[in-house]
This record gives sequence, structure tokens and C-alpha cells, in this order.
Amino acid sequence: MSASAYWCELAWLGGESAEEGVVVRVEGDRISAVESGVGAAPAEAEALDGLTIPGLANAHSHAFQRALRGRTQETGSPGGGAAPGSFWSWRELMYQLASDLDPESYRALARSTFAEMALAGITAVGEFHYLHHGPGGVPYDDPNEMGRALAAAAGEAGIRITLLDACYLHGGIGQAPDEVQRRFSDGDAQAWAARVDAFGDEEGAGVRRGAAIHSVRAVDPGSAATVAAWANERERPLHAHVSEQPAENEACLAAHGRTPLGVLEDAGAVSERFTAVHFTHANAEDIALLGSRGGCCCLCPTTERDLADGIGPARAIAEAGARLALGSDSQAVIDQFEEARAVELDQRLEGGERGHHSATGLLRAATADGHIAIGWPESGRIEPGALADLVRVGLDSVRLAGTRADSALGSLVFCATAADVRDVIVGGRRVVRDGQHVSLDVPAELGAALEAVHS
Repeated sequence: MSASAYWCELAWLGGESAEEGVVVRVEGDRISAVESGVGAAPAEAEALDGLTIPGLANAHSHAFQRALRGRTQETGSPGGGAAPGSFWSWRELMYQLASDLDPESYRALARSTFAEMALAGITAVGEFHYLHHGPGGVPYDDPNEMGRALAAAAGEAGIRITLLDACYLHGGIGQAPDEVQRRFSDGDAQAWAARVDAFGDEEGAGVRRGAAIHSVRAVDPGSAATVAAWANERERPLHAHVSEQPAENEACLAAHGRTPLGVLEDAGAVSERFTAVHFTHANAEDIALLGSRGGCCCLCPTTERDLADGIGPARAIAEAGARLALGSDSQAVIDQFEEARAVELDQRLEGGERGHHSATGLLRAATADGHIAIGWPESGRIEPGALADLVRVGLDSVRLAGTRADSALGSLVFCATAADVRDVIVGGRRVVRDGQHVSLDVPAELGAALEAVHS
């Protein structure tokens, strides 16, 4: 059982620095009261040493791609005669993996991946879900069986999920889907909407639903408008991969005379509930448009650099008024502290300057703004009425030893790793204690799931 009150040695309550001696009281799955400046733990409170922060949000995930970690690195080198590889060569390997999964193996792989996220302090995930049907695109008896496998996996791992059901119809602009891509496709947007509606409502059970337009490569403008209308009518989050590759921009301009975000704007997709994933090669007009609509950009730096996608204009996006969120995407790494600092550090390398983003701004992207992006606005904050999601980060590792209250947030964002997460509480229920999942042997689960997939 989790305690109903916690005394935090240090806690981040959303300001510019951590506060000392914070008591957080919990009733059910919500925070009922927060008090700062309490010198010692009250008798009824569990003491949490180190730094306590709100639960982290993973706003963009493809859980099944965890099976690709370490298996897609190219061996070519300049002058060695081998091609260095690209996003497009990586995509072929990803398609091979997608062709082999079934509901049982998908659930096991997702459960262990989501449990790894829990160990990293992630309390909610936005799962960008497009692996819908059986081989050749033949629907399962329950056409949402793969989506239900993901929802069940998140529950078993102890975290919340927003199932961002992705419409994926074409193999490229004007191209029919290939054999593997037929598993992703519902045929048309109306069939996509009918399948999504057939999933039913599971609100309140740690599962929420949203919509996704995979990309302008995979969804034509008319179909994008159907998906956007579905999301807008129901006030659900809507996500899309946008301008991830220069080739995507070039093909879109050639076919439609508009950038990818321009096509989505014409389709009615861009609003305060819209998240542009990656947005790496967005131009100034698109950045201004996303900001003017109050939308969000989800950055996935560890995947973007792994795939050689490029460095997105994160500072310009934030200055335009758009929110930032963070995602683990291909699961090359599951570590939101690494994602957060990479937003700043990658821009330092590109521009030769420091100080594009503050530690608190990056932490908000990892917490409150990430939760807003995936439809959990009541999470990501330590305040009365918020969901009782708490993450304790130990300050006694070699990375964080000597951290003081006045430098705790900078140390957290720029020095900590997922391995520093000690305790995770989701909705008042403990999921991780002393760095171990309370109900799953996560390394063993991952090993078994990956063995099954690759055998």
C-alpha cells in the first residue's frame, strides 16, 4: 500500500527552484494538500529523500520499436565504401519487425517496454498506434485487438496510456500501401473512424484515446480532414508526424503546393489540441502558424539523432508560442532527462551558443506540457487537485552527489539519468520502489519478449 502523505526532502512545485521540506497529502488518486517548509517528516508521512518531481510524460511512443534497439546501427563509415544509412533504410528494418508481431507478442513487448518507462519515471505515455491489423491487412475478429493489447499492457505496467490511433492509408503520396503497410491501413478514413468508434470508451481506467494522422505521406488531405473532424468533434488530442524529413517536405510541396503543416491546417487539424511530432524541418511560416494556434511540438531528440533526421528549431518553436513536449519515439533510449537536455545541447552544437532553454522550461516539457499534449491536463504538477503522480530522484549517485537545493533542477535536467529514479507513484499507487518495479521483473520480461520477437 502507498502512504496517504509524503514528506519530500526537496520537491519541484513548478517554480524556478526546488523547495525544501514539502508535505504532499493524497486522497484516492489525487493530491489533496501541499505544504512547504516542513522541517521534518510528520509521523504519518513517508519520507522521500532526494528530489521529488511530478510524473514524467512520454508524449510520443512506438512501443514495438523497442525490439530494434541496438539492431539497426549501420557499420559503414566515410571512405569505407558502405552507405552510412538513413531514416529510409532504418524504416525497412522497422517494417520487417512490424510484419512479425501478433496480439500476444505485441502485448508482451509493450508491457515490458511500458514497465521500462515506469522505471524511468514516466507515468503516462502517448502511444502513436498504427499497427492495427493482421498480415496482409486482414482485420482480427476484433478489429481493435492490437489497440486493446496496448491498453492492457500499460495497465499491467502500472502507467496511464493515451492511445493515439493513427490513420495510415498510403505507402507514400499517391502510392498504394505495400504488403506490410496494409497491416496499418483501414482502407479509407471513414473505415478508420468506424473502427476507432468501435473501440468503445474506457475513460477512467487509465486509458484515454486520441487520434493521429500518420503523416502527409500516408494520409491524403481529404482523409486528414476526416480524422481532424473526428478529433475536433470529440475534443481529443490529435497528433501527426510533420516535416520529419526534407524529402517529405519536397514531395508534399510538389503534390499539393503546400508544406505538410499547411496541408494539415487546410484540413482543420491545427489547433490547441494538435501536436506536431518532430517538426525538424519546419520553415518560419509553419513555426509561426503552430504558435498562433497554441499547438504543441513533440521533440524526440534521441530518435532524431539516431536516425540522422536533424536538429529541430526548438527555441524558435517555443518563442512562437507553441508548447514543447518530449517523446522516446523509437525507444533508442527511454530516458526523459536525456530527451530534455538534448533539446538544449543539440542546439548548442548546431549554433555555437548556450542558453536556448532553461532547466525549468525543459522540465515543464517533460511533465505538465507533455501531459497536456496527450490529454491528461490534470497531471504533471504537484498541487492540490492534480493526479497523485510523484517521482523520487535519488541525489546520492555519482552523477548527482553533492547536489544542493539551489542547483537541484539544473543538476536534474543536465546530469541525471533514468537510473537515478528511485520511486514512482501513479495515482497514489506505488509502481516503483527503490528502483525496482513492484510487480514485474522488467529485465526478465524484456528479455523474454525480445527473444520471442526475434526467434
